[in-house]
Amino acid sequence: MTTKIDQAHDDDTIDLNALLGTLLDHKWLIVAITGTFFVVGLLYTLLATPIYQATAVVQVEQKTPSLPGLTDLTQSLGTTASQAVTEIALITSRLVIGQAVGDLRLDIQTQPWRLPIVGDYLSRGHDPGHLGSPRFGLSRYGWGGEVLDIFKLDLPDTMVGSKLELRTGEHNQFSLYDDKGKRILEGAVGELIHGRGVTMQVKQLTANPGTRFDVVEQPALTTIGHLQTDVVALEEGNDSGIIGLTYNNADPVLAQQVLAHITTAYVRQNVERNSAEAASQLQFVKDQLPKVRQDLDKAQAAMTVFQTQTHAVDLSMQTKGLLDQIVAVETNIQQLHLQEADIDRRFTHDHPAYKALQQQMGQLEAQKSQMQKEVGGLPDSQQQLLKLNRDVQVSSNTYTSLLNQAQQLDIARAGTVGNVRIVDTSAVDKTQPVQPRKALIIIIATFLGGFVALAFVFLKQILNRGIEDPAIIEDLDLPVYASVPLSPSQTSRSFNGHRPRNGRGPLLAISDPADLAVEAIRSLRTSLHFARLEAKNNVLMITGSSPNAGKTFISANLAAVIAQAGQRVLLVDGDMRRGTLHHLLGIKPPMGLSDVLVGGAELSEVLQQGPLPKVDFISRGRVPPNPSELLMHENFTRFIADVVSAYDLVIIDTPPILAVTDAAVIGHHAGTSLLVARFGLNKARELALAKQRFEHNGVELKGAIFNAVERRSSGYSTYAYYKYKADPA
Repeated sequence: MTTKIDQAHDDDTIDLNALLGTLLDHKWLIVAITGTFFVVGLLYTLLATPIYQATAVVQVEQKTPSLPGLTDLTQSLGTTASQAVTEIALITSRLVIGQAVGDLRLDIQTQPWRLPIVGDYLSRGHDPGHLGSPRFGLSRYGWGGEVLDIFKLDLPDTMVGSKLELRTGEHNQFSLYDDKGKRILEGAVGELIHGRGVTMQVKQLTANPGTRFDVVEQPALTTIGHLQTDVVALEEGNDSGIIGLTYNNADPVLAQQVLAHITTAYVRQNVERNSAEAASQLQFVKDQLPKVRQDLDKAQAAMTVFQTQTHAVDLSMQTKGLLDQIVAVETNIQQLHLQEADIDRRFTHDHPAYKALQQQMGQLEAQKSQMQKEVGGLPDSQQQLLKLNRDVQVSSNTYTSLLNQAQQLDIARAGTVGNVRIVDTSAVDKTQPVQPRKALIIIIATFLGGFVALAFVFLKQILNRGIEDPAIIEDLDLPVYASVPLSPSQTSRSFNGHRPRNGRGPLLAISDPADLAVEAIRSLRTSLHFARLEAKNNVLMITGSSPNAGKTFISANLAAVIAQAGQRVLLVDGDMRRGTLHHLLGIKPPMGLSDVLVGGAELSEVLQQGPLPKVDFISRGRVPPNPSELLMHENFTRFIADVVSAYDLVIIDTPPILAVTDAAVIGHHAGTSLLVARFGLNKARELALAKQRFEHNGVELKGAIFNAVERRSSGYSTYAYYKYKADPA
């Protein structure tokens, strides 16, 4: 038996038809959840505060070398690449961002009170200075167009970061309160006022009287840190030197101003930095010029003395060619020595620039040594003349280069020209906010709602392992005598035996005899007719494995349809703990079964007229302290013997077997016992345990009734029952 159940439930194959049926069965739930998410997404796009984006573009140009030969050196170091990475760090540095914060007083944050949730939405459409009229009599809230410009605000350290409250009054008057509601100071626009260690001056205040503002002065470093995070600087293209800047804010004017101040401050510091660097380089060149000039004068004097002594000996063609080579190498070496002095004052000897310089000097010194060997083969006079000419030309070239460089650096210093420029100034498109992205949010919300709905449906299906196919009950060796579909008329009354909402009302078998559920109970009546042929008596016990299976509904309506067939039926509420048959029938008898079993009443005293003339009813009676012991008393045996002979069928509605043992006791007196299982509620293992419980007590279950079967898009219930009525005449 267990093997069959496991095989029925442990099948890992995916039934696409069943999945589709599950979706169709819950289509309105899926639509409702998805629609809810769609509406929430739509409301969010309408109520969310629009965010505008300011954009600007700057260009970083390659710096011109400040000393002769520096271009070759930087190329050897691979430093000709874009300087955008360094410049981006400078743009978002505290030096630049801090100037924007200070100029715009971004550390002072003011915000008018808004009506919760919809306040921002209702205040839109009002330009600054054009006030919206208060609504709903709520003058403390701002309704659009409010302006509060604080020119000066000095707070004690204990108040920095705290939320202060500014309340407007008549004729540009205002009051400032601390976070505890105590008034700090009061004054008018334009006045410099003091109070409790606070100094404040309001430059502009435009608001309806009574409007309240939140005022917070954040620490400067905190404001700078937030702005450093919000300002995004990215290089457009690889090594292009073009940097794009963006900044988002709910106030488009403020967003444009912030980015404009940042780009201006960045260009200004770049110019100042380049000017300072040019001045430093110019001073270095000026310091070198006298030394080089002195070397040139010494070389020219030595050359003059030699020519006088040798009576103007000329160089040979070979010597002139060698001289040109030596002069070129010596000139490069002299320039590298100048660079070495400049680099040595800016970098350590471990810096790549210094190491590359030493490597170049080593290569030139090697070339110079090779040429010296060639010079050694010349006559002494030619060697001396070549040396003097070399000294004169090298010193002259170096001196000329330094003079030119001094002029360039002087122009760069005086001209205050930087290597960055603003390509696109800060601008904001006020007609197109970047957030919220309405279409995207609505699409995402809708898809998220659909996903949540599907997940909920499938999770519910996985967790709810109640039986939905009578074949599973058949696998437990319990024949299914009838499958009773769930009826709309049935749900409007009492399905599980609870009190009807309209008080006393007829049973479904009486009020709607053509209902599918009643037709199913009629088929149960037919099946029972043959099942009782071998029964020991005419007592029918109807029980369940757990509460809410619908056994009370089955018992009452089965009694009605059997009575409609002409048989006399006694309907007994055997659940002396929580029996509700009297509620279902709308009868309130003073005594019942428990009174008969304790000897407090006779059978004739507890018999009540049922819903039909051929149906009698015995309620549960007063709730006794020991129902199980009463059922095991001989009074119950005598009761069964008395009613069996007086009726064609005795139907006893009993408590659930897995809750109490009453059903097992009553089952010994019943000729036929049926177990009610509810669609989607009772599990296969639960029914198997109930069957096992009856077997251990020596009670044989004749079969089962599959109750409250719901229509499904796939599975057994799609074709279990069809409406079949007579055509009208």
